[in-house]
Amino acid sequence: MSVWERWLADEAAKREDAGLTRRLRARAADDPAIDLAGNDYLGLARDPEVRRAAADAALRWGSSASASRLVTGTFELHAELETELAAYLQQPAALVLSTGYHANLAVVTALADRTTRVLSDAHVHASLVDGVRLSRARLSVVPHSDVDAVRAGLAAAAEAGERAMVLVESVYSVLGDAAPLADLVVLCEEYDALLVVDEAHGVGVHGPGLVATLGLAGRPNVIVTATLSKALGAQGGAVLGPPALREHLVNRARPFIFDTGLAPAPTAGALAALRAVRARPELGEVVRRRVVALADTLGVVAPAGAVLSVPMSSPQAAVAAQAAALEAGLRVGCFRPPSVPDGISRLRITVTAGVQEDDWERAVRVLVDLVKEHQ
Repeated sequence: MSVWERWLADEAAKREDAGLTRRLRARAADDPAIDLAGNDYLGLARDPEVRRAAADAALRWGSSASASRLVTGTFELHAELETELAAYLQQPAALVLSTGYHANLAVVTALADRTTRVLSDAHVHASLVDGVRLSRARLSVVPHSDVDAVRAGLAAAAEAGERAMVLVESVYSVLGDAAPLADLVVLCEEYDALLVVDEAHGVGVHGPGLVATLGLAGRPNVIVTATLSKALGAQGGAVLGPPALREHLVNRARPFIFDTGLAPAPTAGALAALRAVRARPELGEVVRRRVVALADTLGVVAPAGAVLSVPMSSPQAAVAAQAAALEAGLRVGCFRPPSVPDGISRLRITVTAGVQEDDWERAVRVLVDLVKEHQ
């Protein structure tokens, strides 16, 4: 056995012993299980109009953008989606990338460098963490939603003459709590810092997202990133902010410059889903109503977003509960280290408007029994 084969075997054994092994499991298109594991918050990924728009775009434009957007990979579809995204999120401009991960990498790596102080909330997405690492900026990880810690970090950056950037999520993915955005905007304006808000879990569930809902959109020191693969039921990501930011990213963001453009089908699918969200605000209302009711039934704190997490005693207990749910015809996810910032394994339940009321009621009954048995 070679050195690398031995290392891979040792790593696999460590994961297995800790209950942290993850495996890919293919599912069929006609899978009968109720899906409360994905991120299709509004049920638009399988909406007939969204699917038709994606299919028509593939037939008209082809299966791929075929090139970087700076070569021949920018279509009229991209421009149309960017215009409508910017209008809905109440931002001056938008730039669409191939994934939400790329959107976060693009913003941080194109704006931060060794002369920048980045203050990152302890619970932000891995894509923002990786962006900071690649940027080589000076990093300060601040305690979760600690406004005083952000203030201290910004004061230190100002004293050192550094540009400063603050990274947060509008709604955090694991605990589901909302960031103190209004306070952070005031702080960033006071210290001339940039606030980057990842709205992955806010857009759609809260209409145009919490930044817009709170009246904070369009400010020159606020940048928004978003994904097209959750509430919008497609694929891709976007960065929204001033036109000068968009121009800078087009010229400096490596995840945009050197990547093939978002394919026609998900671009058109996201555009159709965006129009559905604007026309049917009741979808977000269904999610918010269901998540509050389910949290109350399971005895946990209701999240600000669509993802409800139920603490479990161990990674093994979380995996066992997940398997039992599937046996009962219900797909749920589970958070396990290192995906959880506090190290507590949890069932991950996606509350969606895409499940019919009778199926939803059956899913709630299954979840109540599961939590009693495995928690």
